[in-house]
Amino acid sequence: MSLLSLTLKSLRNRLGTALLTAFTIALSIALVLGVQRIRSEARASFASTVSGTDLIVGARSSPVGLLLYSVFHLGDATNNVSWQSYREIAALPDVAWSVPISLGDSHRGFRVMGTTPEFFAHYRYGARHALEFVAGKPFDDVYDAVLGAEVARKLGYAIGTEIVLSHGTGRVGVADHKDKPFRVVGILARTGTPIDSSVAVELAGIEAIHVDWQSGTRIPGQTVSAAQARQYDLTPKTITAFLLGLKSRIATFGVQREINDYETEPLSAILPGVALQQLWSLVGLAENALLLISALVVLVGLAGMVTALMTTLGERRREMAILRALGAHPRLVFGLLVLEAGLLTLLGAIGGVVLLYGVLAFSRGIVMDEFGLGLSLSLPSLLEWELLAAVFIAGLVAGAIPALFAYRRALADGLSLRT
Repeated sequence: MSLLSLTLKSLRNRLGTALLTAFTIALSIALVLGVQRIRSEARASFASTVSGTDLIVGARSSPVGLLLYSVFHLGDATNNVSWQSYREIAALPDVAWSVPISLGDSHRGFRVMGTTPEFFAHYRYGARHALEFVAGKPFDDVYDAVLGAEVARKLGYAIGTEIVLSHGTGRVGVADHKDKPFRVVGILARTGTPIDSSVAVELAGIEAIHVDWQSGTRIPGQTVSAAQARQYDLTPKTITAFLLGLKSRIATFGVQREINDYETEPLSAILPGVALQQLWSLVGLAENALLLISALVVLVGLAGMVTALMTTLGERRREMAILRALGAHPRLVFGLLVLEAGLLTLLGAIGGVVLLYGVLAFSRGIVMDEFGLGLSLSLPSLLEWELLAAVFIAGLVAGAIPALFAYRRALADGLSLRT
């Protein structure tokens, strides 16, 4: 009888314990692979938030801070950029296009972004994917609004819906601009970026709703209707930040230095890719810690397997002794237990992969809707295969511990009666 068939018969005799052990290993492997899959997808999502933009410019601040509020719409700017400075920098010979961004208002907890129609023409994400509309078109009026996919889905808005913006960026705005409602004219396709949770309006629209405001509050006794606001000069005085595309990548560092040394006001120009790496290095500590915890869970699962094998050694004394009496070499007993551990680990690895893909198939839509993170059902990556191989080898090493005890046990030990 071959060692493999002997091992399979041995596992069949302890089927319940074997399946429970393999299931424990499967859970731990599904966890470590799931953490790695989320880790890689989150990194890809971070890196694909903005592409095709050479520089992001804002008031003097840290690169990560500027990236967070201008691209991820997290936090607020330390200061604004004057419209005059924006126009001067946008007119530099090396600048191919520019897109201004004005933040500070919200709609039912979603950020409102004031910009220009050029945003839809030049903003890119992922592998330079352009923004697409599932309904409607870009805004072309002061009171037009374009919704991100998540805003439209969660609030149930459609083309033609009237919405009211709120002053402030919290879920509950400081005050509503009820006198100047906006009309939804476009809904963007899902991008997996913060654009999905944004409401885009004309810069002129941001100015229009604030013509009777000053220093963040409504001017007492002064009311300007939506129609009257159209007659005002709606050129913004300040903006939050702006995106730049250059005619040549060679000019990037020269333009960046020129902006950072801008004498009119203190500005910062950052390279999105570099700032994204800095941001990832900060949040990467948490995901590395999570990966370490999941690896410890795998070790606990393997320790459970060793415990189960060690526990059954006492019950299998006579089985091992009979094998020895029939002429089996101690190496066969050693190989039997190591192979059992290997098969249990292999079964756990297969179960872990099946469990992982089952959870991904069930939850990927929920994760995309709630967190904007796309989880692919692609084949395991090279790193995931390496993790599986490492777990399998660790299982064989773990199985060698009880196998060594069985190898060193004397033949008489299994044939003698214990009292």
